[in-house]
Amino acid sequence: MTSQALPKEAVAPLAIVAIQLAAALYFVIDGVADWLELAGKGSLGEVLLECLVAVALFLAVGLGGYVLRKTLQRSARQEQALGIARGALSDLLKARFAQWRLTPSEADIATFALKGCNIAEIARLRDAKEGTVRSQLSQVYAKAGVTSQAMLMALFLDELV
Repeated sequence: MTSQALPKEAVAPLAIVAIQLAAALYFVIDGVADWLELAGKGSLGEVLLECLVAVALFLAVGLGGYVLRKTLQRSARQEQALGIARGALSDLLKARFAQWRLTPSEADIATFALKGCNIAEIARLRDAKEGTVRSQLSQVYAKAGVTSQAMLMALFLDELV
């Protein structure tokens, strides 16, 4: 695994594993001390129980560390895949917008439409009149060969799936 910054969501589980490890070490040290003290007296039942608890705690720490490591690796892979998907979608948008010969304003409006914004939201975000947005969106639909926002979204979803 490459060296990278620890994700924020990993700090708490890592702290818990560290506390468990400290507790396990305490039990082992205490068990060994008791064993040495009671070895001559023949009363080792309690000491064996403490040692068993310490071993169980060490196993739990190991398992917790393993699960945390696997979870962090999976999270890193998912972040990487998401970044690739974002890049692929961005490339696909640029290619289609160029193919349809959208103006920069039409491309901007098409992007908002693909994000699920309605005409009023697009107008507000672009500081434009709703009629202007409606007209430009109609141009986008015509150039893309669709008649609705859902059909526009379906074009891209179809290519990504």
